[in-house]
Amino acid sequence: MKPLPFHVDKLIAGWSFFWAHLESTSGDQGSLATLRTEVAESVRARYELPSLASDPTVSGLRKLFKAAGCDPSRYRPSSEALLRRLLKGGEIPAIHPLVDLNNCLSAELAVPCCVMSEGTFKPPLIWRAGQEGENYESLRGPFNLEKKPLLLDTVGPLDAPITGSQRVKVTPETRTAWLVSYLPAAVLSPELAEEKLMQLVERAPVAEIVFTAAC
Repeated sequence: MKPLPFHVDKLIAGWSFFWAHLESTSGDQGSLATLRTEVAESVRARYELPSLASDPTVSGLRKLFKAAGCDPSRYRPSSEALLRRLLKGGEIPAIHPLVDLNNCLSAELAVPCCVMSEGTFKPPLIWRAGQEGENYESLRGPFNLEKKPLLLDTVGPLDAPITGSQRVKVTPETRTAWLVSYLPAAVLSPELAEEKLMQLVERAPVAEIVFTAAC
């Protein structure tokens, strides 16, 4: 991994971040569809809905959410919400190659992952609990960020590992983006996240991993 080219000030403990700079390529879209199906099937083979909360990674994330002041049963980590949908028979939707890889990685690792279009945020970044009055327009509407784990840039709230921000979302025109995985440091390493992402790209070569970093 290379050094991250911008600073992230982590003010809440227990987290590690895996970063990847991605560039969309003209790879085989059929392989991506196969990957989405296979990852969903893998989730259903590895987990059961009644015992999902006791999985070490899921449990580790829930503890970190509580430490930030957030009730993980009311505001689930995006990864847990994805796993629950898959275990109930849902699939990973086709959205954009970079988003699909992001979602597959989130399902494989059982951690929240976000992919942000190049040029939509301004470092340095801060990782802390959301404060009173903080909110943003999320992918599912206005979202109150108070006491949620929160990534900010010099403009303001950037991403929460519950629901992403409209400001950084990938569009049909997006060709390069930053992917970040939010890892419970006691359970998962950035090196494992890197390995999983490389395996996914090998199976569906729709993106180039320009470089990876950890913080």
